[in-house]
Amino acid sequence: MALTRRSSGLLKPLSAASSASFLHRRPFSTDDTTTITVETSVPFTGHNCEPPSRSVDTTPKELMKFFTDMAVMRRMEIAADSLYKSKLIRGFCHLYDGQEAVSIGMEAAITKQDCIITAYRDHCLFLGRGGTLLESFAELMGRQAGCSNGKGGSMHFYKKESCFFGGHGIVGAQVPLGCGLAFAQKYRKEDHVTFAMYGDGAANQGQLFEALNMAALWDLPAILVCENNHYGMGTAEWRAAKSPAYYKRGDYVPGLKVDGMDAFAVKQACKFAKEHVLKNGPIILEMDTYRYHGHSMSDPGSTYRTRDEISGVRQERDPIERIRKLILAHDLATEKELKDIEKQVRKEVDDAIAQAKESPMPAESELFTNVYRKGFGVESFGADRKELRATLP
Repeated sequence: MALTRRSSGLLKPLSAASSASFLHRRPFSTDDTTTITVETSVPFTGHNCEPPSRSVDTTPKELMKFFTDMAVMRRMEIAADSLYKSKLIRGFCHLYDGQEAVSIGMEAAITKQDCIITAYRDHCLFLGRGGTLLESFAELMGRQAGCSNGKGGSMHFYKKESCFFGGHGIVGAQVPLGCGLAFAQKYRKEDHVTFAMYGDGAANQGQLFEALNMAALWDLPAILVCENNHYGMGTAEWRAAKSPAYYKRGDYVPGLKVDGMDAFAVKQACKFAKEHVLKNGPIILEMDTYRYHGHSMSDPGSTYRTRDEISGVRQERDPIERIRKLILAHDLATEKELKDIEKQVRKEVDDAIAQAKESPMPAESELFTNVYRKGFGVESFGADRKELRATLP
């Protein structure tokens, strides 16, 4: 069916009437495998490698899926903003709106056996890995139905069964862990790869270069993805980095600069990178992207950049609008049909929020679980310390 949700369960089908109208108007349905060739917005720029072609094949089904899934991600983050301001979400909260094409394009090029590990801007990457809106909102609000049972919050989404090894709160710390995942994949002789994601603010971290050196020595299937949204918290990249060409930072490791606001450019780059690292070892992808919100909810995002800059990116590079234009250009849907999808998305998000609010908070007995490995968290006592007492419930 044309507008059904993807396997991750991001969106439910539209009504039968809407779907019938959609399918009968078109020369082919969005389930058709008709090939459509699109060209990336700008050329790739390579470092120590030959960049891939700008021509990317897609289908009506994939175009509609890209639009729908990005609409879900965008709406989820806008709703999270409102929930935070209503004090239903506490603590840190870093939103991903504007950067959706990175997650969508990456997932289109890989499988759920490939690993992803990222920093704390992780909500949409979790959805892309197959997480649900309910799990997302419940985790954001600290409820039991959350993907980390309400104990991780915004920065610690996790879905091991889909090889999503989380958001991490320590800047850059996920990159060595990602290289460790790649080491395990090579040790097990798997044909899978790991995407270790970080921002331009983490690009100067020493541990990143240490991990990259080891990955290069051992030819690990590690793809380091720098999501360059041009501001590390409130510091512009040119103020923090002498060389903001992050795709060249690997020196002896190849790199590729990608328009991270173009889902098809990301798809092509990730497909290229996966093939490369399975044969040759690590590569760096620099995704040129942009966040519409501030660094976190405590940052208004307008003291170190102008509102004109933000609105200019929205008008000229917005990833959802780019896909909308492609859909309209290929006569896959009308403006009204796309707006109907967005209305359905809003309803799905609202329903998920309502369900998440019904989920209880974690029980007090859960306070100390998952702190120690099973079998630990026990203390000895008595005169000779031979008696044991468990300190955890």
